Amino acid sequence: MKKIIALLTAALAFNTQAADTLTIGATAVPHAELLEFVKPQLAKEGVELKIKVFTDYVQPNVQLAEKRLDANFFQHKPYLDEFNKGKGTRLQSVALVHVEPFGAYSSKVKSLKDLSEGATVAIPNDATNGGRALLLLEKAGIIKLKDSKNILSTSRDIVENSKKLKFRELEAATLPRVLTQVDVALINTNYALAANLNPSKDALAIEGAQSPYANILVARPDNAASPAMKKLIAALNSPAVKAFITEKYKGAIVPAF
Repeated sequence: MKKIIALLTAALAFNTQAADTLTIGATAVPHAELLEFVKPQLAKEGVELKIKVFTDYVQPNVQLAEKRLDANFFQHKPYLDEFNKGKGTRLQSVALVHVEPFGAYSSKVKSLKDLSEGATVAIPNDATNGGRALLLLEKAGIIKLKDSKNILSTSRDIVENSKKLKFRELEAATLPRVLTQVDVALINTNYALAANLNPSKDALAIEGAQSPYANILVARPDNAASPAMKKLIAALNSPAVKAFITEKYKGAIVPAF
């Protein structure tokens, strides 16, 4: 009997040690919410998911590159490409999950056409989201850019600005907080949702569901194909997650798989 108990104890210890742990960096809404949704299923499959919430767009990539995280979930591919280029990192996309249609918001006007001459427009200060904001304004007929296909356009690339709009470049996370201080702010949907803004109702202009800026799960080359990562990818791209996105966010974000 003692031998059987010892064998059972050893087996339990082995199973405990064999359990995989993934530490994922994510912004709070909707990324961490989606990870929390798949967490119970992953636990059943032997993967413990630890979610570390960030409020910025830099540290999740820095900590992933430094192996303080196993993956992150907060960004789109153009942002990742720009980060890798600037920092010399080799982080890679391992799954498309959802699209967060980027929007223009205001507490002062009901339409972008109502903007007065010299109005102040706040946009993200990172290259890809800043360019994305300007492309949305061009699509809305408010400005004209030198190259409407350049996702890295800056305010210096504006060739027509009939309203003489003034542009302020600010950290993306702060944009909801300055909404009352500017005439319009171009805000990423994760920050809009966290600030109780409803993109489908409150945005004066918004990207369509076919936006190329799908949010991605990002890993390193050394762990991108690990068994635990494959389980996480399958969970995030499951019919259950698709249904969860559709029901909870009601068009504010849309599945990209």
